[in-house]
Amino acid sequence: MNFMSQVYILTLSCPDRLGLVHAVSGFLLERGGNIEEAAQYNDPATGLFFMRVQFACGQVSYEDLQVQLKLFADPFQMQWNLKAAAQSMRTVLFVSKEGHCLNDLLFRWKIGLLPIDIRAIVSNHRDFYQLAASYNVPFHHIPVTAATKPQAEAKQYEVVQAEGAELVVLARYMQVLSDDMCRKLSGKAINIHHSFLPSFKGAKPYYQAHDRGVKLIGATAHYVTADLDEGPIIEQDVARVDHSKTVEDLTAIGRDTESQVLARAVKWHSEHRVILNGHKTVIFK
Repeated sequence: MNFMSQVYILTLSCPDRLGLVHAVSGFLLERGGNIEEAAQYNDPATGLFFMRVQFACGQVSYEDLQVQLKLFADPFQMQWNLKAAAQSMRTVLFVSKEGHCLNDLLFRWKIGLLPIDIRAIVSNHRDFYQLAASYNVPFHHIPVTAATKPQAEAKQYEVVQAEGAELVVLARYMQVLSDDMCRKLSGKAINIHHSFLPSFKGAKPYYQAHDRGVKLIGATAHYVTADLDEGPIIEQDVARVDHSKTVEDLTAIGRDTESQVLARAVKWHSEHRVILNGHKTVIFK
């Protein structure tokens, strides 16, 4: 039976051994797969092999590919994932009272720069209800206090599940997720923060940075784990500043850097370019 040719993205990792590239490409060739893009990495520190392959295939259905891939991968102890390239990643955005990252992601999504499908916005404040409405995205106001946190997180997770979200982005969401929530979202939640941590903790980090005369402002996007702000890093960037910059200047530069770093992390994740490697990531750009 012939199927309409579809483009797929296969990502995998396994213990390194001879002939892995040959084995994967041979598997695809036998099923009429035409490789359009491929990249691989051998990590000498862990002895693991990582690969991302984008290929077109019109001879085997997605369901049959899944079954056959499992049979192929098991002897290699492969962890793998197969996705249709045209399928946008269902995404839910979390935000608090700072909207620069939220606004940036919404705009990039709307003009087609991010292969995501923003299904909902969740916030512990009402500030961005109108912004969500302007993009026709459902807005869920779920207040959070120390006493109501378990119930609030249960409601948040209900939204994530109801939307079938594959990705949750903490776009300057300022509540610390519980260990239970971190486990539920393991590998599919991305956070962004300024890179002054751990030096300048707490409120007004840019005031602290200005007071200390910092020369670099940075941002870090990483996967969410129970270890606060210590998950596997996806992307980082810095901007140079000097003595002439005011606190307001530092804050504006920091917001721009955060927005750009988070957008790149979301793009790479949604294009299936990021593979976890223990506490680190392998990224095929």
